[in-house]
Amino acid sequence: MAKRDYYEILGVSKDADAAAIKKAYRKTAIKFHPDKNPGNKEAEEKFKEAAEAYEVLSDADKRARYDRFGHAGVSGNGGFGGSGGMSMEDIMEQFSDIFGGSPFDTFFGGSSTRSRRGGGVRGSNLRIKVSLTLEEIAKGTTKKIKVKKQVKCDTCNGSGAKDSGSVSTCGTCGGSGYVRQVRSTFLGQMQTTSACPTCSGSGQVVTAKCNTCKGDGRVYDDKTIEIEIPAGVEEGMQLSMRGQGNAGQQGGPPGDLLINIEEKPHEFLKRDGASIIYDLYLNFADAALGTSVEVPTIDGNVKIKIPAGTQGGKIFRLKGKGLPVVQSYQQGDQLIHVSVWTPKKLTADEKNLLEKMKKMDNFTPTPTKSDKGFFEKMKDYFNS
Repeated sequence: MAKRDYYEILGVSKDADAAAIKKAYRKTAIKFHPDKNPGNKEAEEKFKEAAEAYEVLSDADKRARYDRFGHAGVSGNGGFGGSGGMSMEDIMEQFSDIFGGSPFDTFFGGSSTRSRRGGGVRGSNLRIKVSLTLEEIAKGTTKKIKVKKQVKCDTCNGSGAKDSGSVSTCGTCGGSGYVRQVRSTFLGQMQTTSACPTCSGSGQVVTAKCNTCKGDGRVYDDKTIEIEIPAGVEEGMQLSMRGQGNAGQQGGPPGDLLINIEEKPHEFLKRDGASIIYDLYLNFADAALGTSVEVPTIDGNVKIKIPAGTQGGKIFRLKGKGLPVVQSYQQGDQLIHVSVWTPKKLTADEKNLLEKMKKMDNFTPTPTKSDKGFFEKMKDYFNS
């Protein structure tokens, strides 16, 4: 089923500012929050849908890509943003700050879904840049990137403890990993759970630290990560790889790897969305008489015919020689912009030919039979 428009989901206009979007998301999230609609699968889906819309529209870069490309610009395998693959736990954690310091924080009370025993602290995200050629963007590619990141300590298996006897049950939560609170709100008494502040949700505390990681449970290491880049990506797009960031603490989930796309400039070609632009310069003899020329494309050189009388500013189109549109079957074209080249320096013979052409009575940009002799001579001069 096709996704609904993000602006429609939150009930805001396309020119809504950040404050209006945040207010609309807050209202929608409260309406469909699972705590208020226990067992209601439809409400849960609407809650997730609102979180997905807010994640995109609250981020200036993602919102700009969404406005330009729609859902294709902010979603996909690995993702360009978008929360389509986010769990309830992710949503609770990512957007809890919106409701902090108000009666509504009972709905997002300290990321309650993270508070299960063994939850720990989520690892931080890593950010890298990947530079791609137009040829790589056209076909899609796989890159192997070496990153330095925090990984689980092998000595203590991520516990941070010196040995099995150096871990004891947390006295604050009694080993459950979470604490409960009951608060009064305009909706009545609401019970919330949040990660234990003492053990960060693990249910255990370390009494003697691991000598390798000094109690952190993580160490730095170089890792080679294979990244699948889909065809058609653009400069400024961001892909994400779930779980490829820094390792979490005390059994917490790892962060994500965020990949920012950069485009390497091409020697001859320029990009405009899915279109490829090439500037073709012709001398006016070739433009007047017509010719055949080779032009570069992403797939190699192709020969095109230039008809007689071609004017400067003419655009030729090579169908399907552009770039694919991300997550679409659409394919752009290559546009060849013609400019007629005028020489800055002329020989005496060239000047004479031009003077004769200038004096012709019925000279038109498209040569007649009587004109062609002059153009052929000019063509020999200019191409020599």
